[in-house]
Amino acid sequence: MRVLLALGGNAMTGPDGSATPGAQIAAVTEAMEAAARLVAAGHELVVTHGNGPQVGNLLVKNELAAHVVPPVPLDWCGAQTQGTLGFTILDALDGALAAADVARPVAALVTRTLVDRDDPGFTRPTKPVGRYLPEDQARRMVEHGQVWEDRGEKGWRRVVASPEPLEVLDVTAARTLLDAGYVVVTAGGGGIPVVRDTDGTLRGVEAVIDKDLTAALLAQALHADVLVIATDVDHAAVGFGTDAQRDLGRLPLSELHALAEAGEFASGSMGPKVEAVFRFVAAGGPRGVITSLTHITDAVDGSFGTVVEPDREE
Repeated sequence: MRVLLALGGNAMTGPDGSATPGAQIAAVTEAMEAAARLVAAGHELVVTHGNGPQVGNLLVKNELAAHVVPPVPLDWCGAQTQGTLGFTILDALDGALAAADVARPVAALVTRTLVDRDDPGFTRPTKPVGRYLPEDQARRMVEHGQVWEDRGEKGWRRVVASPEPLEVLDVTAARTLLDAGYVVVTAGGGGIPVVRDTDGTLRGVEAVIDKDLTAALLAQALHADVLVIATDVDHAAVGFGTDAQRDLGRLPLSELHALAEAGEFASGSMGPKVEAVFRFVAAGGPRGVITSLTHITDAVDGSFGTVVEPDREE
C-alpha cells in the first residue's frame, strides 16, 4: 500500500522535550526504525513531520540577535527546518533500512504549501509561537514588524497567522520520486507557506500551517491508501482526562464527525489530527489512523489504533 506517515513534534525531540541536536538525532533515529518496518513490509512510504520545536529554536535566535542581524521571517524558518530535519531523517532512515537489509533510495523535498493571501488569519493572527518575553524585548521585535500580545503574568508572546492549506505545490516531484521507488520526505512543518499574487507569482509569507491538515491534502494528492497520524498515544479518546475516558478503536466516518461536533477533541492537541483523518477519508481516502509509532505497522493494516473508514452502505 501507499502510506502517508505524519510524525508529530514529539517524534523530533527527546522524551523530555529537549531539542538539542543529540536529542533530535536520537528521536529521529527511533522514529525511522519504525518507518523502516513499513518499507520492509513492502509498502510505499511518504513521511511528513512537524517542526515546532525547531522553529521555536530559530525564533529564540532571532530574538537574541535582533540587535545585530535582522530576524529571518517564518517562511525562511520553515525552509531551514525542512532542510535540517530532512537530512537528519534521511541519514536515520538510510541506517534503519540497511539494518533491515532493505535496499530503497530515500529523498527529501523542500516543499511549499499554497495558502490564500486573503485568509482572515493574516489580518487577525492568533497562533502563538515561540517563548514569552518581557515587554521591552517584545517591543524590539515589534519594531521588526512582528505582532506580539500581552499575555499577563507570563509576559508577551508572538502571534502569527495559521491559514488553511489549499495545495501542496511540489506534489508532482514527490509523486515522481515515489514512482521511481524512493521513500519521500516532504511537506515538513505543513510546508513553507506561500501565496500567489495577482500576477501569478509566488512569495513566502509570515505564517505557520498545521502539518496534520497539510498531511491530509498530501495524502489525497498522492492517492495514498492510508494516512497514519503518529502521536504519543495509542488511540484518540473521548472523555479525555475524566473517569469516563474511552479509547476509540475502529469507527465509521460519520461517528467520528459526530464526536468532533460534540467537542470531544481539544483544538490544541487531538483536534487537528482528528480533522486531518476526517478530511482524508471524507475526500475518498480508504483509511485514516491515529496511533503511536510503536504500532504503525498494525495501524496500516487497520488492526490497531483509532481506525477511521468510510461509512458502509446499507
